[in-house]
Amino acid sequence: MEEAARMLVEDGARNLCVHAGGDVRVRGERAPGRPWRVGIQHPRRSDRVAAVFSARDLAVATSGAYERGAHVVDPRTGRAPEGVLSVTVLGPDLGTADAYATAAFAMGVEGPAWTASLDDYEALTILADGRVLSTPGVQRVRADLAD
Repeated sequence: MEEAARMLVEDGARNLCVHAGGDVRVRGERAPGRPWRVGIQHPRRSDRVAAVFSARDLAVATSGAYERGAHVVDPRTGRAPEGVLSVTVLGPDLGTADAYATAAFAMGVEGPAWTASLDDYEALTILADGRVLSTPGVQRVRADLAD
């Protein structure tokens, strides 16, 4: 998807939103003076969003088990991670954000500490107990957080 966005920009696109499989890449604006708004599906309520991010140039990738089931495993245990519902990673490159989101989700409750160490990427983690943890930079792009 990052490659598709790059090709569109090379062909002259200035404002775009590419979305596939829950990952999103935005550039430019959705309308003059209006940034894109990217909603993150709530992991327990499919009719709600957990967070909304405003951005003009951002890659957003979310990893969790609520859409495709337990398809990510903790390599240390061979089982699905416990204690975490979803991890969303924001940054400049979608492939990297997706890899980071998957890795952090696989780490379970240890993921938030790891995402806090990532350069140029921010993360929002929703734990199974309902707590929402985020890296400091998430506040710069988050428009609002729903319950």
